[in-house]
Amino acid sequence: MRALYTSEERIGADYPDVRREVLPHLIRQVPKEAGGEGFIAYTALDASNADDVIREQIAFFEQIGADFEWKLYDYDTPPDLKARLAAHGFEIGEPESLMILPLDAAPPALLVPVTHDVRRLADPAELEYIRAIKDAMEPGAHESLLSYLRLMMTQNPERMSFYVALVEEQPVSCAWIHFPPDGQFASLWGGSTLPAFRGRGLYTALLAARVQEAIRRGRRYLTIDAGPMSRPIVERFGFIYVATTHPCIWTHGSADS
Repeated sequence: MRALYTSEERIGADYPDVRREVLPHLIRQVPKEAGGEGFIAYTALDASNADDVIREQIAFFEQIGADFEWKLYDYDTPPDLKARLAAHGFEIGEPESLMILPLDAAPPALLVPVTHDVRRLADPAELEYIRAIKDAMEPGAHESLLSYLRLMMTQNPERMSFYVALVEEQPVSCAWIHFPPDGQFASLWGGSTLPAFRGRGLYTALLAARVQEAIRRGRRYLTIDAGPMSRPIVERFGFIYVATTHPCIWTHGSADS
């Protein structure tokens, strides 16, 4: 599964808001518009070239004035790549667990009809439900996130589905699922539930809704970058640990140490 994931979801990754560029030692995604963020999702480095390549990517994104994320997987080489990125000034984010569910082994609990008030969003105005949930959990600007979700809903509706769970007409939980145009995977994103409404099965209801859509659309595997709170939940439903990942963030204008 890890080899297939690397091939399809890292090497083959392609998104509408970025331009995919294949270089000798990595594949980078470059924002198409000013103010966008880039990312590096796949590298093939060794101890002899890692530092030079890191410096080259910093210089490139500095030149175009963009922040970027270097998505690091614990099986990437060289083994000390995380330390090298930190030494060059990257902010190393909290670890997440890459988990994969083979959908032909999805448990019955995720295949029964969803009884909670879970709705699939179809109108861009309904994305304000997601903003309300995110703002309630972490006050601050979420405009860049909403802009991206709006782009996907209006220009690439076949690639992403958005769900919210409501309690007495109040949006209290949200999540979405991404479908690459080709391949065997779909990926889970954005799962959030307001603290006062946790423990009611809403996370599971949103998970079931997305599992069932992925099966209907012929995908074989479902992936999630699970944090400490969600990993125990998805493990109970058969998701298999594959790797540990770190978001390594370079902010335009940072000093390269």
